[in-house]
Parts: sequence; C-alpha cells; structure tokens
Amino acid sequence: MSNPIRKLVGQTAIYGLPSILGRLLNYLLVPLHTYYFAQTADYGVISELYAWVAFLIVLLTFGMETAFFRFLQNENDKDKAYSAAFWSVVGINALFYFVLLYFNNDIANALLFEGHNEYVVLLGTIVMIDAITALPLARLRAEEKALRFAAIQMTSIGLNIALNVIAMVFFFSASRPEEGILFILLANLIASLAKPLLLYDSIFNVLFVRDWGLYKRMWRYAIPLVIAGFAGIINETFDRILLKHLLYDPAVPDSLIYAESQVGIYSACYKLAMLVTIILQAYRYAAEPFFFNQMQNQDRNTVYVKVMNVFVAMVCAVFLLVSLNLDIFKHFIQKEAYWEGLKVVPILLMANVFLGIYYNQSIWYKLSGKTQFGAYITIIGALLTIAINVYYIPQYQYMASAWATLIVYATQMLLSYWLGQRHFPIPYNIKKFTLYLCLSLILFWLGQQAEFTKPILNHLFHNFLVFCFVLLAFVLEKNNLKASSKH
Repeated sequence: MSNPIRKLVGQTAIYGLPSILGRLLNYLLVPLHTYYFAQTADYGVISELYAWVAFLIVLLTFGMETAFFRFLQNENDKDKAYSAAFWSVVGINALFYFVLLYFNNDIANALLFEGHNEYVVLLGTIVMIDAITALPLARLRAEEKALRFAAIQMTSIGLNIALNVIAMVFFFSASRPEEGILFILLANLIASLAKPLLLYDSIFNVLFVRDWGLYKRMWRYAIPLVIAGFAGIINETFDRILLKHLLYDPAVPDSLIYAESQVGIYSACYKLAMLVTIILQAYRYAAEPFFFNQMQNQDRNTVYVKVMNVFVAMVCAVFLLVSLNLDIFKHFIQKEAYWEGLKVVPILLMANVFLGIYYNQSIWYKLSGKTQFGAYITIIGALLTIAINVYYIPQYQYMASAWATLIVYATQMLLSYWLGQRHFPIPYNIKKFTLYLCLSLILFWLGQQAEFTKPILNHLFHNFLVFCFVLLAFVLEKNNLKASSKH
C-alpha cells in the first residue's frame, strides 16, 4: 500500500510550488518596494492595505472551501456540493461589492486614507475576484488536478510580479509615491483577473442548486469556521492596523507619518519571518483534503502523529536557518532605515512555528464536526491579541506586536491540544516535538552567544548548528517514514 505521508509530501510540493515560488518572488518585491519607497511611511500604507485583504478574504470566502471538502465526502452528487458552495460565495460577494461602491468614501476616511477612496475600491475588487475564484481552485485540489492548479496560480503570480517591476522601474516617481501605491494595486488587479479567465469552465458552467437544506447544512458547518478564521486574521494582521491607529495622534504634527513609518518597518521585517508561513501555506493546500481523505483509514491517528513530527522538525529547521542568518536575509530589505526592526524576526519566526502546530492540531474539530471549538480558541486568541497590543503598543510600538503574536499562537496551540485530547484524542508524540522546539531554541541561543572576530566564522558556526539540527531530525524522521510505509 502506498505511503500516505509520502503522498502528502508530494502533493505539498506540487500544490505548494506556486505558493512557495510566489512568496519567494514576492520576496524580490520587498527590495524593489523598499528601494523605491524611500520613506518607510509609504511602505507602511501598502502594508496596511494588504492587512485588510487578509480580513476580507476570510469573510468573502465564508469558510466554503473547507465546507466543500467536508461535504464532498458525504454527498452523492459531488457537483451539487460544489455548486452550493460556489453560489454561497457569489451571493456574499455581490452584497459586499454593493456596499463597497456605495460607501467607499466613508470607508476611506475611517481608515485614515482620506482623499484616496480609489485604494479602497481597487482593493475590494481584487479581494472579490480572489474570493470567487477560491472555490474553482479548491475543486481542482479536490480532484487532484495539481498541475493545472499550479499553472493557474503561477500565471497570476508571475503576471503580478512582472507588472510590479515594470510599473516601479519605468513609471514610478519618488515625488509622487501615491502613484506607486496605485501601480501596485492595479498590477494585483490585472493578475487576479487572469484566474477567472483560466477557470472559465468551472465558473461559467455551474448549475444553480435549489436544495436549501444543503445550503443550510453547509452554512451551519461554515459559520464557526468563518468566526475562527476572522479571529485568526486578527491574530495575524491586526497588529499592523492597530499600530497605525494607536500611534496616530491628530493633535501631534506628523503623527500619521510616524505611525505609518512604524507599520512600514515592522511589515518589512515581518516579511523575513514569513519563510515559515510559506511552508505552512504550501502545506495547508495539500493537508486539508489529505486529512479528510484519511477519515476512513483505521490507522489515521498514526498518520496524523507522524505528519505532526515531520512538520514540526521542518518548521523548526526554517526557524534556525533564518534567525541565525539574519545578517544575510536582511539585505532583502534595501534601505537601512528598515533594519532597526530586525529584532522582531526570531520572535515572529517562533510564533509561526506555534501557528503551524496549532493548524495541525485543528484537524480534530474539523473531522469531528465540532467547528465551534475552533471559533472559541481563535476568539480567545483575538481578544488576547487586541488586549496586548492596545495596552503595550503606546509604550513599546511594534515590539509589543511581535510578542503579542508569539504569546497568542502559543496559547492557541496549548488550548487546542487540551481540548482535542478531550473531544477527539490523537496521541501526538509530545516528547518528540518538544525535543525539536527546545533544541532549536537552545541552538539559537548558542548562535547568539558565540561572537567571532571574523564574520565568516560566525556564518560557518551558525550554519553548522543548523546542519546539526537537520541531521538529527532527518535520522529520526527517516525511521518513521520507513515504518509508515508498512501500513
């Protein structure tokens, strides 16, 4: 029998290829944008706009991707499950776009983008297109059409990158940075439009479903996921929004510029912590349908445990690689004005390790149908995020946001484990992934303590520590993978 973990790794590689390459190419946009946006405040505007994207995409997809995967396992008519999910998303987006067009000026003023309601309209259009195309892309994943999925994603990503480079290199003027922001949004809009064109067969051939009972069941399943996702996005991106609004004081001259500058510095350095997020996103594309496909497997818990072990080892290795090589990675950010924020990177890297573990654990409430627990956990995390940021940002600026992220993800990880063991127990190998976490932190501490006179010796020592970790993890997980192939 084929090894399910190897299959997951292979699907992660294919589904994750456009995500990984896209994020890596977006890394190339970081030096591009930080070079042309000489003022950190201008980069802060872009960062805040895309923080709002994360909120909107959760709301506008409305948990229907996960609902589609879940109901695909039970419905005899697979097309019916897809159509119900698709029309649910279309209806929500139609309502959203009507509100956006009617109130865009008021929304822009409330977000402190006064005089730039075009930012709001363009951003809303981009998110609406991405939300509607999320279901056809999910269908490709469910049908295991990984190559077509990758081709469509890569086309959109490549177009976005190319248009960004052309716009910034040939048309950007430092005296009019607001035009640069528009160029970036227009490039994204054009790139997003490529997806519905390439998915025309899955969009324009959808039959309307009149099974209101199916809609009701899917919505009942999805609503807790939306609440959980929305609260989760508060944990991921709301710090950038709070930074601006809490540091801005209309009574202080140039206060808005200072606030946006802090957002720009924090966001640029946050990008360096996203290598863990890249792996997590690639993994999530393959993992969700994989976990549901294992529902009927008698050895599913064994598979879930082994997947967790491999995942934790992988993200801890990335944590070490980036945090011990910041002197190299920092050059992705072109202007030294942004480098003052590099101290947040190791904190955010470890925070994303905890997020990855939490995501793996969250399968218990998705498989059991007890999705309300996902909402409870993330709501607690969201409240904690808001409380820590509101209380500490005025004193510690973006350092408060970084530590809040770490504390919240660690809390969610522990809560999910505690609840999961009571409602849908999976016997995770706590000793093993505690070993990986503790060892990676110890090696990071050793790397920080050792200071050689020659920089090359520092790099060699740091990467020797990374190699030692990877070697140990490889030896331990190689044995597990061999064992799993017998099932």
